[in-house]
Amino acid sequence: MAEGLQPQMGQSLLFLTDEQLRKGIEAMFFAYRGFTADPDRILAEQGYGRAHHRALHFIHRSPGTTVNNLLSILGVTKQSLNRVLRALIEDDLVTSTVGKQDKRERLLHLTPKGAALERELSNAQRDRMRSAYRAAGPAAVAGFRQVLEAMMDDETRRQYEAMKDKPE
Repeated sequence: MAEGLQPQMGQSLLFLTDEQLRKGIEAMFFAYRGFTADPDRILAEQGYGRAHHRALHFIHRSPGTTVNNLLSILGVTKQSLNRVLRALIEDDLVTSTVGKQDKRERLLHLTPKGAALERELSNAQRDRMRSAYRAAGPAAVAGFRQVLEAMMDDETRRQYEAMKDKPE
């Protein structure tokens, strides 16, 4: 792209019409539906939902995370998370152990069975993301990530920043 066009294109993005914004919102809704479709099918076969998936994902990303930290990341009520964790623990997907420094804390880890389910769910989403990223190209991938990060509030961005560079 010609160098002179870059600022002009960026500037035109500052003046999006309501119609352009509506299309972006709808694209996000439909993309999210596609992004969650494969994991939803896998989860439904086992009697789980998206809340279980999110818990498995973040426990995998931060082994030994506390229940309170998971509450903060997921932004759900304690009652809601307790229902999810109870099912995951009963089904031998997650373990909950007493904290070493603070006995009131519960530290969460995936069991081998939980890690296998998390991997299956993540692989389905990685395949979809990989395909979309390849189709869109590197510049679009970087721009997409910028847009997503710009939509985060400060607390969410702090949580994301703390996780985004952690190795898998």
